Amino acid sequence: MLSEDLAKLYGVSVKALNQAFKRNIARFPGDFVFQLTREEAEAVRVARSQTVTLKRGQNIKYLPYAFTGQGVAMLSSVLRSQRAVDVNIAIMRTFVQLRRLMDANRDLAWKIEQLEARYDEQFAAVFDAIKQLIADRDAGDMAPGRRIEFTP
Repeated sequence: MLSEDLAKLYGVSVKALNQAFKRNIARFPGDFVFQLTREEAEAVRVARSQTVTLKRGQNIKYLPYAFTGQGVAMLSSVLRSQRAVDVNIAIMRTFVQLRRLMDANRDLAWKIEQLEARYDEQFAAVFDAIKQLIADRDAGDMAPGRRIEFTP
C-alpha cells in the first residue's frame, strides 16, 4: 500500500506517517517498504488521474513509499493515532488466533501420524508377504529346468 493510502487508513497526515517511518527506519527492512521510482510514481498518478491532478508542468515533489503487509503492521506499532493503536491490537489478536489454530493443526497432524503408524504396522505383514511372493516368482523364473506348462 502507498503511504498516501495508509495515512488515510490510520487517520494521520502523509507527513506524520513519513516522519514516524523515518524515525523508526531500523524497524523497516527492505522487504517491508520501498520507495517508488519517478516513473512508478508517475504511472500511479496517471492511473489515479480522476482523483489527483497536478497543474501543467508540475512534478511530484516527494516520491511515495510502498509498504508490504509486514510494513503496514509495523506502521501500526510506530504511529500514535488511535486508529493505529486499534489496528495494532487487532493484528496482535489475529496472531494469537493463528497460533491457536496452528497448535490445533499440530495436534491433528500428530494424531494422523499415530493412525498411519498403527495401520502401517498392521499392513506390514501383508506387504512382507507380497514382497516374498514377488521374490519367489523372480527366483522361480531364474531356476533352470523349471517350466510351467498347460496341458489339456
